[in-house]
Amino acid sequence: MNNTVTITMVLLALAGLSACGADTNGGSKAASPVPGLVEEVLTQEQQAALTPDEVIRLLQKGNERFVTDDLTARDHSEQVRKSTYAQFPKAIVLSCVDSRVPVEDVFDRGIGDIFVARVAGNFVNEDILGSMEFACKVSGSKLILVLGHEHCGAVKAAVDDVKLGNITAMLQKIRPAVESVEYAGDRSSKNAEFVHMACQSNVRRTVEQIRQNSPILKEMEERGEIKIAGAVYDMDDGSVSWLE
Repeated sequence: MNNTVTITMVLLALAGLSACGADTNGGSKAASPVPGLVEEVLTQEQQAALTPDEVIRLLQKGNERFVTDDLTARDHSEQVRKSTYAQFPKAIVLSCVDSRVPVEDVFDRGIGDIFVARVAGNFVNEDILGSMEFACKVSGSKLILVLGHEHCGAVKAAVDDVKLGNITAMLQKIRPAVESVEYAGDRSSKNAEFVHMACQSNVRRTVEQIRQNSPILKEMEERGEIKIAGAVYDMDDGSVSWLE
């Protein structure tokens, strides 16, 4: 095969590839826009206009979308660029470290929407309290949400009073919530009913610990500037149940 034939075949192949990317009118195909694609991030003005109750409703609606697999389409690259130098999240969520609880997805939130603090068993300590005070007093968040979850390994370990390295001291933060549960039946991790009650007790106790150990946050809540709430994530269907 001579060089002229080879070059001709290459040009024909390239022409064929170009045709694959062209529409019937001879123009190049453009990527179809994604309906409702979110590119913006929350501004300080938008954050300031929110009330704690509105933030709760936004998280509840977001969780409904998560459960029905109707998550909002977001341009994360654009949101990253637009949140580089400032952030004005709606809320701070204290969650367990459990990998099965993807907090932002659970509430259908994007970049810059919420602060997330994590520790096994979602209890509160000095460092997390400081993070919450930063989120609310400094950065303007309107809600503190303590999010427990069903089938929590940390709660089960606290129920059974496990002793293992640094886990021992960690579980002692959860034990008071377990011990405060009034229950006459089997108080072991094999009893799903008792573990569920311990999980709820731990969330409620953590909410009260925040109020007791942070005068800043307690005062903000009393003034109506923020709300401190608790909820439990259901591993079976992805729904979030809010506690009183």
